[in-house]
Amino acid sequence: MALDRPTPNDLNAFWMPFTANRQFKKDPRMFVGAKDMHYTTSEGRQVLDGTAGLWCCNAGHCRPKITEAIAKQAGELDYAPAFQMGHPIAFELANRLIGIAPEGMEHVFYTNSGSESVETALKLAIGYHRARGEGARTRLIGRERGYHGVNFGGISVGGIVTNRKMFGTLLGGVDHMPHTHLPDLNSYTQGQPEHGANLADELERIVALHGAETIAAVIVEPVAGSTGVILPPKGYLQRLREITAKHGILLIFDEVITGFGRLGAPFAAQYFDVLPDMMCTAKGLTNGVIPMGAVMTTGAVHDAFMDGPEHMIELFHGYTYSGNPIASAAAIATLDTYREEGLFERGAEIAPYWQDALHSLRGARHVIDIRNLGLIGAVELEPIAGAPTKRAFSAFLKAYEAGILIRTTGDIIAMSPPLIIEKPQIDQLIGTLRGVLEALD
Repeated sequence: MALDRPTPNDLNAFWMPFTANRQFKKDPRMFVGAKDMHYTTSEGRQVLDGTAGLWCCNAGHCRPKITEAIAKQAGELDYAPAFQMGHPIAFELANRLIGIAPEGMEHVFYTNSGSESVETALKLAIGYHRARGEGARTRLIGRERGYHGVNFGGISVGGIVTNRKMFGTLLGGVDHMPHTHLPDLNSYTQGQPEHGANLADELERIVALHGAETIAAVIVEPVAGSTGVILPPKGYLQRLREITAKHGILLIFDEVITGFGRLGAPFAAQYFDVLPDMMCTAKGLTNGVIPMGAVMTTGAVHDAFMDGPEHMIELFHGYTYSGNPIASAAAIATLDTYREEGLFERGAEIAPYWQDALHSLRGARHVIDIRNLGLIGAVELEPIAGAPTKRAFSAFLKAYEAGILIRTTGDIIAMSPPLIIEKPQIDQLIGTLRGVLEALD
């Protein structure tokens, strides 16, 4: 049944993010409810969530423990200032996060989104070196096709041209390593690709060009998600860690997508057995219910700032809503849900079935590549000549009408279903997508 949420008569006021606004407002697609694996549309249709919202609802939708925690906290302590004051639940959550983080992560700095987590980590990296007397280390290294949010630091180290080209010269002192998408060598890869670990050595070239003494940090997504699921070749992340450690450069993992069970471990750092100096998180931290992010750091990064008189502020950075009580309560309830339902382990358990189902689309109409890792998958389509992105966007619209939610980036279909997905729902998702592909022009 459709819920009592009529579509407003005028859609003009809301300037929608990352949306073809004119197309949408001519033919709106409205969700009015959600439960577990499904959204409910304004027409009362059920749509299977193949993307965990926007990579964030890892435990599915409207989970009781989370919604109850939010209501309870709102009635007890709705807001508390984060500057020079505290509340117990923020400290409890920090301890819980360190408890599931890779050994060596010791401190948590709260933000409100993945974009803010990235900005925070970049600032911490520069400040860390200055605090240690290496103030010339201000240069930041990202990667082509990387996505690190939409603030100026994030789009500067990011490497998706459409996110960058309209906004001027961005931050200075930024360079980029090459991406690891090698379709000629790694097409239809199941899991990590065999070829491309040598691309990490491009960092040595960048170090030789600029001088290690000028470089503060390297930031990468362990699995590049928003650009279309680009996987790290075997040995690649390990090699980046070796090079950065050799030159005294901090390594930042952007785990906004890969964190909280997406690869079958709490974090990608554990899945790949690589310890960075900082990890950026958000999305699955609160199951997407309330905006919240967190940067986790090693003790060395944190301790570099803990100098000078004790009454002085050590870091002039933070947000009004850092460690917000209601968001903290939602995050603790989310972690409880993950633990009680074994969702970190579930991602690993169901990943082989997901892989087989996804790769069954090989040979489907317009498909030119498929790749997967954990509970992430991408189906790349041959673009329409002269009309890039149009074929995938048409697939997105047809999929919605057919009752599944997918995400597209360029001509790539990306999927990342909630970790609670069952095998029959995987069959439904992939089977429906096959029908959509066969119906495309």
